[in-house]
Amino acid sequence: MLPRTGSIDKNLFRLMEIQVNTPLVRLSTPAVPPAEYPALIQGVDEAYHREGHVRAHWEYLLNSLHNMGPEQINERQQKASRILRDDGATYKVYDEPNTNQTWQLNPVPLLISSDEWETTEAMLVERADVFNLLLQDIYSDRKLIRQGVIPPELLFSHQGFLRPCNQIKLPGAQQLILHGVDLVRGPDGHMRVMADRTQAPSGAGYALENRTVMNRVFPSLFRDSHVHRLSLFFARLRQKLQALNPNGGLARIVVLTPGAYNETYFEHAYLANYLGFQLVQGSDLSVRNGYVWMKALDGLKRVDVILRRVDDVYCDPVELKGDSQLGVPGLLEVARMGHVAIANPLGSNVLENPALLRYLPDIARALIGRELKMSSVKTWWCGDSKDLEYVCANLKNLLIKPTYRRPGLYEVYGAELDDTKLQAWQNRIRKNPYQFVAQEYVPCSTTPSWHQGQLKPSASILRTFAVATDNGYAVMPGGLTRVNLDAGNKIISNQRGSVSKDTWVLASEPEKRVSLRNPDLQTPLDNSNELPSRVVENLFWMGRYAERAESALRLLRTVALQLNRTEALPGNICCALLSAITHVTSTYPGFASLNPTLFDSPEPELMSILIDNQRIGSVANNLIAMIRSSEQVKEQLSSDTQRVINDIGDRLEQMRNLINESGLASSEEVQAHLVTSLLALTGLIHDSMTRDNGWHFMEMGRRMERALQIVSSLRSLLTPRFDELGQEVLIESALLSGEALINYRRYYQNGINIENGLEMILLNSRNPRSLIYQLAQLEMHFSDLPGNRDRLSQESKFLLEATTAIQLSDIKKLVGSKSGVREDLDQLLARVQYLISSAAKAISQRYFDHTQGPQLLVKNTEWQEQL
Repeated sequence: MLPRTGSIDKNLFRLMEIQVNTPLVRLSTPAVPPAEYPALIQGVDEAYHREGHVRAHWEYLLNSLHNMGPEQINERQQKASRILRDDGATYKVYDEPNTNQTWQLNPVPLLISSDEWETTEAMLVERADVFNLLLQDIYSDRKLIRQGVIPPELLFSHQGFLRPCNQIKLPGAQQLILHGVDLVRGPDGHMRVMADRTQAPSGAGYALENRTVMNRVFPSLFRDSHVHRLSLFFARLRQKLQALNPNGGLARIVVLTPGAYNETYFEHAYLANYLGFQLVQGSDLSVRNGYVWMKALDGLKRVDVILRRVDDVYCDPVELKGDSQLGVPGLLEVARMGHVAIANPLGSNVLENPALLRYLPDIARALIGRELKMSSVKTWWCGDSKDLEYVCANLKNLLIKPTYRRPGLYEVYGAELDDTKLQAWQNRIRKNPYQFVAQEYVPCSTTPSWHQGQLKPSASILRTFAVATDNGYAVMPGGLTRVNLDAGNKIISNQRGSVSKDTWVLASEPEKRVSLRNPDLQTPLDNSNELPSRVVENLFWMGRYAERAESALRLLRTVALQLNRTEALPGNICCALLSAITHVTSTYPGFASLNPTLFDSPEPELMSILIDNQRIGSVANNLIAMIRSSEQVKEQLSSDTQRVINDIGDRLEQMRNLINESGLASSEEVQAHLVTSLLALTGLIHDSMTRDNGWHFMEMGRRMERALQIVSSLRSLLTPRFDELGQEVLIESALLSGEALINYRRYYQNGINIENGLEMILLNSRNPRSLIYQLAQLEMHFSDLPGNRDRLSQESKFLLEATTAIQLSDIKKLVGSKSGVREDLDQLLARVQYLISSAAKAISQRYFDHTQGPQLLVKNTEWQEQL
């Protein structure tokens, strides 16, 4: 007999009460670290006391990992790597510009107790306040220089100080919107700051991705550890950016990225998606009439707030770096007028000068009346004569850093240099003393990391972030931890092979959910169709490249089947099949050269068409171009789509390796898998993408390319006349490569002939791979484009002519011929080919932006390099 409803509710309430109020059950704690975990010689370990006992807040995690065992931890680590790869989480190392490395995440997080974090958080808020006041002083009265707190040479010699940014202010009290700090725990156990990141602090998006992955890999461990969540930090960031709107109403906010070749491009796209903002590049924006506008397909859209990830000196080629291709000409003038808010503001790079740490105690006393509670790593600025002599005398024991960071110029540790290099560095420093600082080398605290199947201590640093709010600053509860798995590497940097960790700030009790949503907020902007022309162009070409690769693979597979038939084909038919490959893929001269050697031994040429990524028209070249186009629009693609694209890249590499090792025949299965993956990509696009302009352009690219491939295939295979047997082979090949052979046999019971074959491929509107079907789909997409609903556009006119020509064609007349070539069929297909290509060109000229913004007439960057 079932209990009454009231009894169920009462019992459930008691059960919930027990679950909430019962403390976590802790397993017995090992007294000492595992045998493979080396004892501490110097410094501090995050998990273990010097005498070997586990720190209290690490007990649950370490025991849980111990109970899992090495095999299960390895499986979780592999799962994390798969998720990161499927998400497209990458990081570009500048020394390897042509490759993207999958973001590396160690499965053992860094833990920070609630009590310690409370103290650390207060210190970081204080530091953010001081740097905010410092930024305001630098670009206004510069009282700190007038009062002698900082020497004028320190400021005016730094390339991050931008005089054109003087007196430019954001709405509100905080000018510094995001502040990042690199923290290191010294041998005394206290946290101190190694560096400040104020220009466009990176890492917050990677910290969020790490958290998402860890939540999926260790769901129960994460839940039971009561980890402070990161979502509130990003909600505050979104709220602050909305509040910066200088133009009133609901702000249109964009994330400005340098593009897909930047080291942290994944983070730019990830944050744009998470925050719900449009990801743009400099070419997507334009300055007109004193405002910044985004060049969308359906017209210009005013931009109110820019969250920038472009270095400030590159943001405006008119007033800043004249040869920059990453910025927006005139942007600084709009900011000066107060018509756009930029976070962080242009010129904030000056705060990243590590020489400021040398004077920070005096700066803090001048600005807030006391020194900062969290100290910085001891720093010497070589622009000071006494500091210069100390640095040169003690160079071997110090970290040497440039005052202005740039790619290719990194910090070095004197102890890792030989005498020759030390002397070279000393000469370099003495020649340009203002450009260098030296810092005390602080051995980083170690933290348990999973490496080579066991827990090992690894040196770690933590980057965390503060965001401006209405009442000051709020700190991310955690951040991005980086560790060196190579104990011999003294400098921790992603560019030098460091890996990341999630950072868990443990709460003493379950965290309450807090919402920053304003119930009175206006209806949000519907910007689903407001895509920059650059984005739709890449989507368009992504569809075209995918279709080219698929068509080439299908034709290659078909020709291989025909050439390997039981009965040998006549030589002229073999030549026609092989020549069709060259004509369809446009890999000239190839078989079109009629070189007898190629036809006698076609395998090398076929291998080249498959795997030569430098050969225009090859399968590999088209797939690589497709993948690069997808990288440019990463924010528009779902995680499942990204997973399929990754699989295509893997299959391509596998095919290349198989062909190089064993020849063409060994790759047939991989070619089939590649076709399947491309079909999966098409299916995902069709079923998952929102029917906005992006989807229309991707589908247009695919349909146009398929139509062109059909035409090219028919011109190659069916316009020449052969005897009946040869003709049947060529018609069958055209149907097979067009995935229409089975349907043909269902429709027509009287065998294969050219009339029925042409009818199926050209005019059968129920065949999704027929030419007329592609034209009908294009007509639908054209009609939905901006500006096409009330008039017949140029591309629609080309399409209408092509459709009419196909529909009015007479199949019997097309297949007839008095010579060795079907002239009528060839003329029709050539005309349709021209019209479709013209429609594609019209689309490009109308919707894709190929114009370049205003640039300086005279560009002299030699002085910039000498600074």
